[in-house]
Amino acid sequence: METILSLQNVTKKYKNFTLDHVSFDIPRGMIFGLIGENGAGKTTTIQSILDLIKTDSGTIEIFGKDHCKDAKEIKQKLGVIMDGLNQNPYLKCGDLDKIMGKIYRSWDSQRFFSYLDQFKLPREKKIKELSKGMNVKLNFAAALSYHPQLLLLDEATSGLDPVMRDDILEILQEFVTDEQNSILMSTHITSDLDKIADYVLFLHEGKLMFLKSREALESYGVLHCTEEFFRALAPEDYDAYLKEEFSYKVLVPDRYAMRTHFEGLLLDRATIEDIMLFYVKGVRS
Repeated sequence: METILSLQNVTKKYKNFTLDHVSFDIPRGMIFGLIGENGAGKTTTIQSILDLIKTDSGTIEIFGKDHCKDAKEIKQKLGVIMDGLNQNPYLKCGDLDKIMGKIYRSWDSQRFFSYLDQFKLPREKKIKELSKGMNVKLNFAAALSYHPQLLLLDEATSGLDPVMRDDILEILQEFVTDEQNSILMSTHITSDLDKIADYVLFLHEGKLMFLKSREALESYGVLHCTEEFFRALAPEDYDAYLKEEFSYKVLVPDRYAMRTHFEGLLLDRATIEDIMLFYVKGVRS
């Protein structure tokens, strides 16, 4: 598959934090989720990709081009939505049509106004008068109306109610039905990624801890067991564990195999949030 975004050994050092040799490739037609606790390096990664901060080492390519040297051309096909207000608050919703049309060669007025109607966004309403949810929908309407091939989302659905968030997730899934398109979605709402992500990248203290497919993540389980049972497990049987007062919680990468070998276990499916918590707070094998 053709790679749409590539990071190789990207490093950025601050006084108290280092984004440490982060490498990954995103092929076309995929949704990648980027997770990690606050301060893990998610926003630093997004800002590095956008050349908003200068990295100390490593390479970043978007559409096979250098993200710095070819930034002007790249931005014509790159959609970016950050948490918060992305547009001039004193403009009316409909005003964005003329402004964006001067910036993007592929700007599609018909598509933009179609999104405004779909999202029930009044054309004559000032952006500062919109609710949080309406602002997010306006950001998506604008970003999708110049036919980008890559969307970078940094907490773009933060603060939305569940119904509105589901609407946005449907739009994202529709976006990648065109197999030329991909999404990198940084979020702390891991339940969104449970629904739509093809792969999940997990950053912890500036390091990439894992990159796993949806299929691999869906195999994970949380085993509840006694200390005696836990001590009988081989290190390769689990990724991490948490010791409780009278029992153990164990993160196992293949709950189906575990059930096959040991009947009668209390074994739940692990969510992405569960997996992240085990890696951050648990003891790894």
